[in-house]
Amino acid sequence: MSTQKLNAQGMPEYVMDPADLLDFVLDWTTWLAGDTIATSAWTVPAGITKDSDVNTPTTATIWLRNATLGKRYIVTNHITTAGGRGKDQSIEILCRNQ
Repeated sequence: MSTQKLNAQGMPEYVMDPADLLDFVLDWTTWLAGDTIATSAWTVPAGITKDSDVNTPTTATIWLRNATLGKRYIVTNHITTAGGRGKDQSIEILCRNQ
């Protein structure tokens, strides 16, 4: 898993190398407040490839690869809960040589 910090807008920010295949995890536990994730879907922009994704009752994970050097990507996870609520959370991926 890649190391995270928060960008200026408070969004989780990660750095990956163009050759990396990395997993990025969103932990929804606090927001869920006892509810659980029923479905999870990811929106991934052009220029980076979603390898796969999976979710548990409280987390959503995506594996990304083939990022383009020097590019920034906003990747968004949309969950629907067992209780019928929906929520989006985005992360920023920066592609740099490491």
